[in-house]
Amino acid sequence: MSTLRNAIERERLAHAWLFVGPRGTGKTSTARILAKALNCPEGPTIDFDPDSTVCQEIAEGRSLDVLEIDGASNNGVEQVRELRENVQFAPSQGKFKIYYIDEVHMLTTQAFNALLKTLEEPPEHVKFIFATTEPNKILPTIISRCQRFDLRPIPTETIAKHLQFIASEEGVKLGDPAAWAIAKGADGGMRDAQSMLDQLVAFCGEEITEANVLEIFGFTSRETVTALTTALVKKNSPAALELIHQQAESGKELSQLLGELISCLRALLVTRLDPTASNEGFPAELWQPLAQVAQSIQTDRILCLIDILADTEGRMKWASNKRLHLEIGLIKAIQSLNDARISDVIKALAGAGPIESPAPETKPETTPSEPKATEPKAAERPAPAAEPAPRPEAAQPTATQPPPPEPQPEKQQPAKKRGLDDLINDASDEPAAVIPQPGPTLTPKEPEPEEEKPAPKTDDSFYQDPLIKSALEIFEGNLKS
Repeated sequence: MSTLRNAIERERLAHAWLFVGPRGTGKTSTARILAKALNCPEGPTIDFDPDSTVCQEIAEGRSLDVLEIDGASNNGVEQVRELRENVQFAPSQGKFKIYYIDEVHMLTTQAFNALLKTLEEPPEHVKFIFATTEPNKILPTIISRCQRFDLRPIPTETIAKHLQFIASEEGVKLGDPAAWAIAKGADGGMRDAQSMLDQLVAFCGEEITEANVLEIFGFTSRETVTALTTALVKKNSPAALELIHQQAESGKELSQLLGELISCLRALLVTRLDPTASNEGFPAELWQPLAQVAQSIQTDRILCLIDILADTEGRMKWASNKRLHLEIGLIKAIQSLNDARISDVIKALAGAGPIESPAPETKPETTPSEPKATEPKAAERPAPAAEPAPRPEAAQPTATQPPPPEPQPEKQQPAKKRGLDDLINDASDEPAAVIPQPGPTLTPKEPEPEEEKPAPKTDDSFYQDPLIKSALEIFEGNLKS
């Protein structure tokens, strides 16, 4: 709250503040402290005496200048109109007249509109403080006229330390595991943690242990969470299902168990990336063995586990049979650890390539194709070009070969009908025999399809490829045609 401190010290006070945050994060307490700093005898100042008469009246809710209004029960236009009439009166003791409206989002639209003009141009002696857990329900015109402060959930460690301070002041023995269990169950709310501590004191007396906290509130022990996480990482489905069965039979909240499991995996992921990060309050004797076991799985695998369990958590919120969904989610998570991914195949082949795949085996397959494209064999090809020279001596076999592509037979059939034209056709056939001479130079290029014959060889060699063999050995798989 350095912004409020600087505003008070420099006397740059706004006319309205809006405190936003979940329950138990100190919205009302902050509003009362701000009211004390504004209306204390020396005020406005941050160094006020909390034992002064004015501050005591504000703390007890007896001050005439600090009015606390419940927005849920006073949300009508009539109440807002009455507030607008009272705003005109000057404060009785302090410097300001402060109106604190809790759960301001409960006001109706008509009430907001009635308050809008007063909020925009209030008297100099009037200050407004609003608190809400749902700012999305407040009109934007109201929010734009306030200074907004978001109060975040209180860290678990801070709540645990404050609970131990309260216990020491009350003469109650509260161990560290018990304080951490209460703070974890409070989920960032200090008021909830204090209520739980009061209930434990009434049940247990002067000494509170972790077992008492787990028994009364149905929380899951950290030993159970680490055991379930270990079974998940080790792909031990029977052990994981047995733990779920034990927790369900003992009446534990399975949704809370799943949340603790996700938090534990998240802690493993964070500590993998940042070794200096906290481990969610797990003691060293439980965390170190779990961290060693988790070294066997990669970071992306942990991300996949969190995604699967998060989807399961979403389904469990609306499911009647939560145990079934939790068991199915755990089985899916364990099976995902056995799935082979493309990244795994690439890494395995990249690592096995230089070891198991001999280079000379791949070269012979490429050498026959390479020289055909090289210049030395371009010089060798004219040698067979000399072979077609004797072919003109046997012109008949050559004439039998080209007929399919050439329309010579069609010319010969009508030539037989003409009679004398046969001689002319015969004479015309002679240049046709001469024309194919450049053809042979083209026909040897036709055997190029023979070069494509190694294709079936590549299909057969696919199964003999050392890279494929190494992949099959690594993943224990079979190739099917």
